[in-house]
Amino acid sequence: MQPSVPSPAPSSEPSPEPSAAAPAASSPVAAPAAVAPRFDERLTAPRSWWVIAGLLGLSGGLVMFPLGTVATLGGLIVVAVLAGAAVSSYGSARVRVVAGSLVAGDARIPVSALGAAEVLDEEEARAWRTYKADPRAFMLMRSYVPRAVRVEITDPADPTPYAYLSSREPEALVAALESVRAEA
Repeated sequence: MQPSVPSPAPSSEPSPEPSAAAPAASSPVAAPAAVAPRFDERLTAPRSWWVIAGLLGLSGGLVMFPLGTVATLGGLIVVAVLAGAAVSSYGSARVRVVAGSLVAGDARIPVSALGAAEVLDEEEARAWRTYKADPRAFMLMRSYVPRAVRVEITDPADPTPYAYLSSREPEALVAALESVRAEA
């Protein structure tokens, strides 16, 4: 049995009108306000990868063709589903700035632990993926996204020097990080 919470006594004073910008807190359907992300990007795989997954499914069916119609359909379906799951999984990585944190894939880094963020053009991004790369860095890179953001990690307890994040909109990501840092 849950304890009952006393309801507030009715007041004779008129309650202030809710503004258009703020949701009504007294609404019976109002849920706890979720923090909207400042930046949200899914690094989806290109369409050509989906075509390749379909062709892999077709080849799975062709391999099973000598064994009959049921085996052909089974091979087509199983290989197509496995290839599609692999493409979907790889393309489901997200980069977000939400609730005072940078969330990149499985990593969640508070903005207070971040230093300067740098937009990398295609050549600089390639350099930071190859010969300039530090093995200790956190890298969420996708080869089909040519641009990126490099964010220094300033937390002294963290040995990671920077985070390299592929992004189709690196300027918006840097702006979101700077706006959250300015508010803190």
